[in-house]
Amino acid sequence: MYILRRHGENHYFCAQIYNLTDKAMAHLSDRLNRLAPSATLAMSQKSSEMKAQGIDVINMSVGEPDFNTPEAIKDAAKKAVDENYSKYSPVPGYASLRKAIVEKLKRENGLEYTINEILVSNGAKQSVCNTIMALVNDGDEVIIPAPYWVSYPQMVKLAGGNPVIVDAGFEQNFKMTPKQLEDAITPKTRLLILCSPSNPTGSVYSQEELDALAEVIKKHERVIVIADEIYEHINYIGSHASIAKVAGMKERSVVVNGVSKAYAMTGWRIGFIAAPEWIVKGCNKLQGQYTSGPCSVSQKAAEAAYTLDQHCVEEMRQAFERRRDLIVELAKNIPGLEVNKPEGAFYLFPKCSSFFGKSDGQITIKDSTDFSLYLLEKAHVATVCGDAFGAPECFRMSYATSDDNINEAMKRIKDALLKLK
Repeated sequence: MYILRRHGENHYFCAQIYNLTDKAMAHLSDRLNRLAPSATLAMSQKSSEMKAQGIDVINMSVGEPDFNTPEAIKDAAKKAVDENYSKYSPVPGYASLRKAIVEKLKRENGLEYTINEILVSNGAKQSVCNTIMALVNDGDEVIIPAPYWVSYPQMVKLAGGNPVIVDAGFEQNFKMTPKQLEDAITPKTRLLILCSPSNPTGSVYSQEELDALAEVIKKHERVIVIADEIYEHINYIGSHASIAKVAGMKERSVVVNGVSKAYAMTGWRIGFIAAPEWIVKGCNKLQGQYTSGPCSVSQKAAEAAYTLDQHCVEEMRQAFERRRDLIVELAKNIPGLEVNKPEGAFYLFPKCSSFFGKSDGQITIKDSTDFSLYLLEKAHVATVCGDAFGAPECFRMSYATSDDNINEAMKRIKDALLKLK
């Protein structure tokens, strides 16, 4: 069971009840107690609990494609089982998969790597965490533009670092400027984390914008960029841009990607980093001590994803683009919401602050946490509060669901919000 609890001044997060007393919780490590539970997972869990009670909840809180994994990829996994890929794999992943990733990076991104510069992990989430744990010392600073994916600051805290949040708000299309980056860098800065296309906003950095940010980074030798590109193929504005393509930046960049979003393979848990060999060796040492190599069958499926026909990727991208257009049109017709047009990923991140202070006579909306709870309780639509992403004036909706669900969810939201006075 999950509840929403206040954490510090004017900030809420979702916490899970384990029937433990505060005294019992005190026996957990300080490292763990520094972390906040994932708000996105909490809202999804709450939605599932309501559905189990027979309540018709439309879940727009989940960050995963609603499509099934393509048949050819599943066939490759079945073949791997039949061929007895049931043993431990090498810690960095099978050489054949790393070779397929190297070829993908060259073919699609114009980036040259060797297989010794690739490390395969249990999802891109572990890839990001590996990198942070391998590079951040106690007291190091990590610059994170807000809105951000909920786990970035928590991973930095786990490593003993200090998240430095840079507000890149609605008015600047949720993208950090070079001046903001320069102003945030100090002698303690170790990393910059960039997510493009972005979760939660759908914003996409152009190559020109990345060039400008790279010019700032190059002036600070200690700073390395984690480029989270997991939504690379869900892009509505043309070809994907990577900061690793900028002259002098491949040596300063850790590219994170995987098969979860592009190939509808979230549960297969395969992600990777492409990085200088010294970083890959460090992450390999870390991974070898706490998870070892990822699932052998999943790796063979991922190899198929990268080497077989890619039409499925474009078909899913087109479906997401159509849904993007649909949800933007419907959201713009809801009085009080401010809506931008996402350029990638499958999220809408509207500003909802005009509803703060309003009430339906029973519930008063004080912040985006109240707003998302109101939508869940009154409209039976699960969303995620912007507080969780460092953007307290907004909330996130995933449109990785059917057109029918989008139409019905937006109707429910509009009807519920019209009751607020």
